Amino acid sequence: MSNDRREFLQVSLAAGALLASRSLASAKEGPETQAKLKILILGGTGFIGPALVELAQANGHTISLFNRGKTNTELFPEIEKIVGDRDPKKGDGIKGLEDRTWDVVFDDCGYYPRHVAASAELFAKNGVGHLIYVSSISCYAKTDVENADETAELAKLSDPAVEKMGAGGEFYGGLKVLCEEASERAMLKKTTIIRPGYIVGPTDPTDRFTYWPVRVDQGGKVLVPGAPNDPLQIIDVRDLSAFMLRCAEKKTIGVFNACGPKERLPWGDVLAACKKAGSAKDVELKWMSAEKVAQHKDVEFPIWAAYAGESKGFHTISNKRAVAAGMTFRSIDTIVADTLKWWKTLPAYRREKIARQFDPMKEAELLASLGG
Repeated sequence: MSNDRREFLQVSLAAGALLASRSLASAKEGPETQAKLKILILGGTGFIGPALVELAQANGHTISLFNRGKTNTELFPEIEKIVGDRDPKKGDGIKGLEDRTWDVVFDDCGYYPRHVAASAELFAKNGVGHLIYVSSISCYAKTDVENADETAELAKLSDPAVEKMGAGGEFYGGLKVLCEEASERAMLKKTTIIRPGYIVGPTDPTDRFTYWPVRVDQGGKVLVPGAPNDPLQIIDVRDLSAFMLRCAEKKTIGVFNACGPKERLPWGDVLAACKKAGSAKDVELKWMSAEKVAQHKDVEFPIWAAYAGESKGFHTISNKRAVAAGMTFRSIDTIVADTLKWWKTLPAYRREKIARQFDPMKEAELLASLGG
C-alpha cells in the first residue's frame, strides 16, 4: 500500500461482490419532483453534514439530525436533533429513531456494518423511502488501474466481523463495502451509494488539500512532489452535498463515484490556482520527482499520489456515471480561493495545525537536497 493511500484511508475515517440483485450497469432516475422532503441526516454537524443541511434548508426541505450531541452542538438550533448512538448496543442506541419515518435518510457517518445494518433495517421497517449512503473510493481493491468505474473489483475482509480500522486504515475500504451491502440488503432497491474521493473546501478539518493554498500563500520556495501533469481528483464539499441532495430530490438510485472535476485536473493547474489566490509575489515551485520522493520512505505529501505503480489510478477514478446523473463542479480557482479565505478566518491555534501536514523543517531539508 502506498504512503498516500494509507494516509487517505487513515484520515478518511471513506466484502466480496455486491448482492446479485444489484445492478451497476446504469442508474435509475425517478420522475421530476418539486415536493418538499422530510429528511433525516445521521451526523449532520461534521464536514459534509452542515453543507448538506444548509443546501436542504435553502431548498425548503424539513430536516432532522441524529447524532451523539457531542460535535459542534451550537449548529442549527432551529432543527430537530435526536440524540443517540450509531452503535445500537450503547445507551439508548437508535431507539430515538423508532416509530419515525422520513422521505430520505442520509448516512454519511457509517463505518461499521453492524451499525449501518441496524439503522437501515429500522428505516426499512418504518417505511423510509430512500437511503443515501456515503461510502468511499477506498472500497476498491486496487488503485493501479486508470479510469476504474463503479464495476471495479471491491475490497474484501478476511474477517467481516472486524470493528476497527487497523494500522494505517487497512480495513477501512473493506468495511465500507460491507456497509454498502448492509444498506442495500435492508432497503433493497431504495438505496443510493455515493463513493467520494478527497473531499475539500471550506471547513475541511483534515487540512490535506488546504495545506497547498496556505503554503503557497506563505511565499518563498515551495517543495512540490511529482510533475505538473500528474492527475489530481477532488470534490468540493458543497458540490458533493449538491449531488447528494439532487439524488434525493430526483429519487436517483444507483452507485456513483463522486470524484471531480469533470475533466482531468493537472497537479500543475492546482498549484497555479494557489498562486493566483495567494498574496505572495515571490513564490517559486521546486519540483521533486516521484522517483526522488520514493527514496525518502519517511516523507508523505498531503493529497498527492505518485502517478506510477500501485497508485497510478488513484486520482483517475471514472465519474462519468455521476456526471450523467447531474453532478457538477465549481472551478479549481473558486475552490482554492474560497478555501484560503475560510482558513484565514480561523483562530491562530487552529491555523497552526496546518504544519502537521508537512513539517517545515523537513521541507527545508529536502529543498536543500535539491539545491534549493
